[in-house]
Amino acid sequence: MRALRPLFCSIAFVLISTPALAQYNKAAGENAPMESVRKVVTRKDGTQEAREEMRPAARDGFGNAKGNQNDLAVDGAFEGQTVAVLQFYTQDFDFSLPKAALKEKGFSVYRWVNQAPSPKELRKGLQKACQLWIISDSSQRLTPEHVKVIKEFFDAGHGVYIWGDNAPYYADANAVGQALLGTVMEGNLIGDQTVGLRKDEAGPGLLRRHLLTTGLEYLYEGITIATIQPSPQLTPLLHGSAGNLVAAFHDHGGKRAIFDGGFTRLYNKWDTAGTARYVKNAAAWLTNVERFGNAVVRADLRDTQDPKPAQKP
Repeated sequence: MRALRPLFCSIAFVLISTPALAQYNKAAGENAPMESVRKVVTRKDGTQEAREEMRPAARDGFGNAKGNQNDLAVDGAFEGQTVAVLQFYTQDFDFSLPKAALKEKGFSVYRWVNQAPSPKELRKGLQKACQLWIISDSSQRLTPEHVKVIKEFFDAGHGVYIWGDNAPYYADANAVGQALLGTVMEGNLIGDQTVGLRKDEAGPGLLRRHLLTTGLEYLYEGITIATIQPSPQLTPLLHGSAGNLVAAFHDHGGKRAIFDGGFTRLYNKWDTAGTARYVKNAAAWLTNVERFGNAVVRADLRDTQDPKPAQKP
């Protein structure tokens, strides 16, 4: 019996140290979620029994699993959390579609539109936010002092989503990307395709089995897109139909960011494959529950074993 003790202790440690993930759906991390179906089976002797069988979840018209239960996060999981948005590109784009999608998960949205606030006001506004999204334009609006404020926010563990698009619509994206992630985006490629799951490291498609791609087997890449330049700080997330890197993420040292060269997905052909789900997944992941715990989760989903106080981080 003594020989089993080390193994038992190891198992116990894993169970105790694994964070409670009540804010995530059962499908978390699965591109093609399964669902349980209850069936009544008649035995040879005429008696019946109920059995649970697993089958692939029903698909929508683009091939992705239907239903919010196949998003990364539970609906309403982040009530009370705010996504701050610096939106500099606004042509035919009022952010209403992403805002509605984010609301399903409990997020409110606060935007600065066309112009940046003062660095002081930006810092003050970010104190009320769990993450920051930056949607670039062709001319730079952020000063070095703004970028310093954003880096402080990022270094404190808060998520940052940096959106650019085809040249020249990545001015501020590159300023922030260089400061936070040591890289930039370049170029102008025609996309306008739906890509599936990646079959090899450099081929077109989505990263398999990651929280960000929960419930996604197909995703629209955007119309015209920029290409992310390689960086050891980034993990590829989405390669476009041309094989170029469209989106990548950073997840190191308790800090998270996404660098994306296709912001047209946020308003153009919104109802094409996977966009709304991807936006919801991204916000849920950038909230960084794995770092902040109960401080960013709806009260009834909080982990009673979490030592972190349930207050704004």
